[in-house]
Amino acid sequence: MTDVCVRLAQAADRPLAERLWLMFRHDMSEFDARLPHPDGTFRAERLHAAFDDADRVPYLLMSGEQPAGFAFVRGLAGPARVMGSFFVVRGARRTGLGLRAAREVVARHPGPWRIAFQDTNAAAVRFWHLVATECAGDAWTEERLPVPDRPELPPDVWISFDTTRNAEGGGRS
Repeated sequence: MTDVCVRLAQAADRPLAERLWLMFRHDMSEFDARLPHPDGTFRAERLHAAFDDADRVPYLLMSGEQPAGFAFVRGLAGPARVMGSFFVVRGARRTGLGLRAAREVVARHPGPWRIAFQDTNAAAVRFWHLVATECAGDAWTEERLPVPDRPELPPDVWISFDTTRNAEGGGRS
C-alpha cells in the first residue's frame, strides 16, 4: 500500500496545487461538461478560496516526496464541514491512499460533514460511500440537490454524517 501524508498546504505550495487543480478539473470535465478556457486553464475560484478564505483549509496529499492529490475543506466556522474538492492523481488511485487521506482529513475536523459528488462518477459513488461508512458506520445519509446555476446538469449527490455521533444511531436513506 502507498503511504500518505496529509499536510496543510502553505502559500509556497500554491503553484503545486494549481497544477494538481488542472488535473482535477480535467477529470471532472467528464462529468460536468466544462471545457477549459482558451488559455488551457479551468475555473479556479474554489482553488483560490481554499488558500485565501479564513473559513477554508487546503491540504496536500503526499506519497513520500511526491504529490498525490489534495483536499479542500470549507465551512470550518459553519454548522458542517464540506469537502469542497478532493483529488487523487490517477497513479495513486485504488491503492488505499485516497481512503486513508479522506479519513485523516475528516478526523482533523470532527463534527458534521457534507460531501458532494456526481452519480455518473461510479468510482466516486463507491469511494464516498466507503468513506462515510468508515467515518460514521451506518449513520450517514445521502440526498440529491440541483447544481447551482447549472440546470442542465443532473443533481449532485450529497452525503452527510457526523463524526461526533455514535455510529449506531442512524441509517442511510
